Amino acid sequence: MQYRGRSALVTGASSGIGEAFARALAGREMALLLAARSEERLRTIAEDLAARHGVRVETVSIDLAERDAPGRLLEIADERGFEPDLLVNNAGVGVLAPFAEVPLERQLEMIRLNVEALVALTGLYLPRMLARRAGGVINVASSAAFQPVPYLAVYAASKAFVLSFSEGLWAETHRHGVRVVAVAPGPVRDTRFGERAEMRTALAELRSIPREHVVAAALDALDRHRPSVVPGLTTSFAARTAGLIPRRLQLLATERLFRRYAHRP
Repeated sequence: MQYRGRSALVTGASSGIGEAFARALAGREMALLLAARSEERLRTIAEDLAARHGVRVETVSIDLAERDAPGRLLEIADERGFEPDLLVNNAGVGVLAPFAEVPLERQLEMIRLNVEALVALTGLYLPRMLARRAGGVINVASSAAFQPVPYLAVYAASKAFVLSFSEGLWAETHRHGVRVVAVAPGPVRDTRFGERAEMRTALAELRSIPREHVVAAALDALDRHRPSVVPGLTTSFAARTAGLIPRRLQLLATERLFRRYAHRP
């Protein structure tokens, strides 16, 4: 991938992995369009990156869980003359709780953000990249994509979709100058995901890795034209061997582990 002088759109860029992507890409001298709900946090990050690296950094405050949000984001980017060479679909949310005890609308909102918005933005920008025969898409999945996770049932299923979708697109596009990669981290430090998912500190810190390691792994996989990557040796081993354990035993063991941390609404 060529980075210097190119442009990137990063969603969920106001904190966590998204912010780390923004900082890494600005360091590679990419112009940035940062999207998230928190306008104040986005503005602070944008001002810092523009001052540090002398690159164009613009922001859009938007809730991608709203059905028309991806289209509105595209319109805003087009109006500003911002055409991303790299799309980073990072925005996502999770709820650690029994499915039946979480309001249905909250579960559906999770699907809209984790799945629908990601597919919509990819669908809006990928044809343009293919027409140029250049570009890249990074989709942030999760190690939860490799197995069902009790008390994270919708979240894990949504990330399984992201992983499968991304790898399928990689196969479709790899001969046409466009790169698609899914990055599937386990627990990550310095993110707001644990807070949003109502996870306790003990779980959020379990075998966690720095967010910068996730970004480095994703960009390395993009450079190497790989379809997916699981950062961290422990997480990678667990993800790749999950299918070797009998499914019923796996589910019972995972349920017992996550039951301790599940939030009761």
